[in-house]
Formats: sequence, structure tokens, C-alpha cells
Amino acid sequence: MGGLRELAASFVAPGPCGVAVRDRLKHLTAQDDMVLRAVGAHQGALASGDLKARCADGLEHGADTWASRKRELTALSSSRIAGAITKATHDQWALARRCQVAHIQNLAAGIKTLRHRLSLPVGEKGTKRAAGGYRSKGEWFRKSRRLAALEARHTAAVADWQAGRVRVVRGGKRLLNTRHHLTEARLTEDEWRQRWEAERWFIAADGESGKRFGNETIRVTPDGEVSIKLPAPLAHLANTSHGRYTLSARIGFAHRGAEWADRIAANRAVAYRIHLDVDRGRWYLTASWQRPVVQTIPLETARARGMIGVDTNADHFAAYRLDRHGNPVGEPHRFGYDLSGSAGHRDAQIRHALTRLINWAVRVGVAAIGIEDLDFTAEKTREKHGRRKRFRQLISGMPTGKLKARLVSMAAEHGLSVVAVDPAYTSLWGAQHWQKPLTTPHRRMSRHDAAGIAIGRRALGHPVRRRTAPPPHDRSDRAGHRTVQAGPGDRGREGTRPPTTDRPPEGPSPGGKRTREASASNTVRDAPGTQQWAHDSLMRTG
Repeated sequence: MGGLRELAASFVAPGPCGVAVRDRLKHLTAQDDMVLRAVGAHQGALASGDLKARCADGLEHGADTWASRKRELTALSSSRIAGAITKATHDQWALARRCQVAHIQNLAAGIKTLRHRLSLPVGEKGTKRAAGGYRSKGEWFRKSRRLAALEARHTAAVADWQAGRVRVVRGGKRLLNTRHHLTEARLTEDEWRQRWEAERWFIAADGESGKRFGNETIRVTPDGEVSIKLPAPLAHLANTSHGRYTLSARIGFAHRGAEWADRIAANRAVAYRIHLDVDRGRWYLTASWQRPVVQTIPLETARARGMIGVDTNADHFAAYRLDRHGNPVGEPHRFGYDLSGSAGHRDAQIRHALTRLINWAVRVGVAAIGIEDLDFTAEKTREKHGRRKRFRQLISGMPTGKLKARLVSMAAEHGLSVVAVDPAYTSLWGAQHWQKPLTTPHRRMSRHDAAGIAIGRRALGHPVRRRTAPPPHDRSDRAGHRTVQAGPGDRGREGTRPPTTDRPPEGPSPGGKRTREASASNTVRDAPGTQQWAHDSLMRTG
């Protein structure tokens, strides 16, 4: 491969395994609001204490300690609430452990880079694949100090991981640090306190198959009535029998409402969570349930009707449609989005762009979308990119993991599959082999558009380059077809290409010399931008 790294095989991304829908609890009375706050505060305090106990157990945790914690919580709430709290605690502790491992790996990557650059002479230039030495003795000294700091952090992080120590903040570390920067956050202490308390509340219940409407703790009937099983210390607030409180609000899920209604009608498990949006002063209820694991379609089936290759960028998706032979069809498409502003704004922008992309894929009739399997976890280190602060901010702001998960989930609802490909060299080879040939006076090709073609061709199993060298000896089939030529069963593959201009009559010219017959265009570069060249038989090569 001439020093190029080996490319990973393309694969069909597995479909979603869960569903979550949300609706607002409208027309709540003052009593409803008071009860929800009391339940959230009481169960939130229990969850905080349970998380503290779990962190204290560390690696010594086992089934006996879990059962002991659950028995203690049951006396202060109920067995089902205690089960939901302990399960949430274990999930949070496991997430903290995974983040701890990622932090250790990030520190190790930075240490490796610093050690390499410090070992080189000052001023030595780097290569494409490795950074050079530092530019001055002063910079070398500062980086040596940073290396010592990173090594100390790495040693401490490894010691915590080996001992099973994690550092978790219920309510979020970012919100906790905001308490020290209220002026910059434009919050008063009371406003911050309201957010902090709301984030630490716990009003959630896991579903139970076979129970009435799929959940005994938070029950939602088919007509939208919501009732909550109160914990034992708050049982005096109940307004119905069996220690339950029924809210005056009625719920109705506009999205996936039929699917939700089918589940509760069959008494299948549905988990619920109630939370308060402090900024808006609104209560919301989220319903979630698991889906059976759907077998992904074979890769060849996903490639049967062509592919749409999508290049992910900081502000847009660059997409190009390809037929099953890897030939570009039509014009490039771009779906823009803006990742500035709040998290809600960024999420809405990504969702809108993906919706437009999927609707276009459905219209053109493809079965799959090809996308890069991006992961910038090892690329965000300050040591790797040095002074390229803008670039570090760029790759840190691209939600690659969430984007792929959301695309898979949204595409599955329209019967589309997502093929993930190795992202190596797609922009470089796409620009090298496709940008210039497809550029015409009426079509402007960017590097990102060409990368979309490269991604689509890799998802289809074709090389990125446009065609291979012709067979040896001559242009006949004596030595076999080109390696990426259309299959023997494809109709019209040996047909001639219609001329793009009128041919002059054969025979001698008026001057007495015989003129050569005008030949049809054989390359993409010669094809006019308005012609649907990608459907032509002679272009069905790689």
C-alpha cells in the first residue's frame, strides 16, 4: 500500500434498540406542582445517598451489597422505586468508569506526543505523519513542564481506576462550576439554586411487562391519565386509593402515539420519567421502551439500488447519489446546519438537516446511505495539533457519535440502512479523482462533494479511483474485462455511446483529404453538465 494504512471493511450499522417520546404535562394545578416537587426532592435525596454508597463500595460491589442497599431504600419508598434508584446508580457509576478510561487514554496520547517531540532536536521539521521538534528552547522547556504535569495526572488517574474510585456529581459538573461564575452565566443565586435542585430530583420508574399498562409506579392510561405511586413518607398526599396521586393533566403523545398505545394495551413494559424545565416553568413526561433487535440487511442488499455518499463537515452534509456501479448521478446536494448557540439549537439544526437528507434519499429510491465511521477521540489532544486552536475547536464541536446514532435511528423509520465506511483518505482521493472531472461551467464541485463520491464508492465496494488501466495487448477482451467493469449480465454494457454532436459525413473532404469520423466522448471530463452521463452503459466502470 506504499505506507498507507489498511482500510477497515465497510459494514451496515445496526438499527436502533430503543424509543423515547416526550410530551408536556399541561394544566397542572398548584397541588400537582407541589406533589411533584416533593416526590422529586425526596427520591432525589435517596438517589444521592445511594450513589454515595455505591462509590464507597468501589470494586467490592456485589449482589449482597446491592440487595442491602435496595432493602434500605425500600423502607423509605417502595420496592419498585428502590429498584429504579439502584439501577440508575449502577448506570451512572459504569458511565463514570468508561469516562475514566477515556481520560486515561487521552492523557497517554498526549504524553506519547510530547515525549516524541521532546526527543527531537530543537527546530527539526516534521513530516506529514509525525510532528517535528519544538521551535525554540523556551517552547521545549515549557513542554517539558507540561509533560511532567500530564504524567502526574496520568499516574493519579490510573491509581483511581485501579482502586475503583470515581468522581460523580449528581446534577452535572458543569452546572456545579456555574455556581462560581454566576455573573458570566447571567444567573442569580436563587435561579441557579432552582436549576441545581431540579437536576438532582428523581421521578422515574422502570417498566414491567405483565403489569397494568406496563408500569406500576408511574401509570399512564390509554386516555392519558397520569398517576404516581407515592413513597411511604409522602403517602398522606395521595388523592386516590392505594397511596397513588393522580395528576389533573392529560398526556397524549403526538409522535409514536399509536406504538405507545399498542404497548400499554398489551401491558408491555414502558419506562417513564418526569422532569421540570426550570427556564420555561413546564413539566414534561418522557416514555421509553425497548425494541426487539432487528437483523440488519446484508451488505449486498443495501448496495443493490445504489448509494448516497455523505461527507460530514462542520457546517453541512455534502451528499452525492451513485448508482450500483459507483457512477455519480445528477448533481451534488448540500444540507447545511449551524452548530453555534445552545445545545437545543444545535440538536434541532442536525435533526432538520438529517430529515432533508433522508427525504431526498427516499425520493431517489436508494436503499442505503454511506457515511464515514468518524471518531475524533484521539484527535482532540492539544499536543497533537499544537497551536491549531481553531481546528481543535472544529473537531471537538462535531457531534460524530450522536450524529451517526441519530441518522441510524431516523433512517430506520423510512426503511433505509446506513453503511459505515473507513474515513481514511476520502477527502484526499475524492478531490484527486473526482473533483476536476466533474467540474463544468454549470456544475461547481467542492472537495467535500468529491469526498461524498469517494465515501459512496467505498460503501458500494468499489475503489475510489474512476477506472483501472485497460487490459494488456489491446482493447479487446482477450485479457479479460477491467477489474471494476460492469458485470456480464448487465444489459447494454457493450453498447455504443450516443454522439454528443452531429457527425460529419464520411468520405473525402472538400479539399480532397479524408476526414476522420468524430468519436464519441469516452470520459467524464468531456461529458456536458446537462447530460445524464451516469446512466450510460459505457460509464458502468469503476
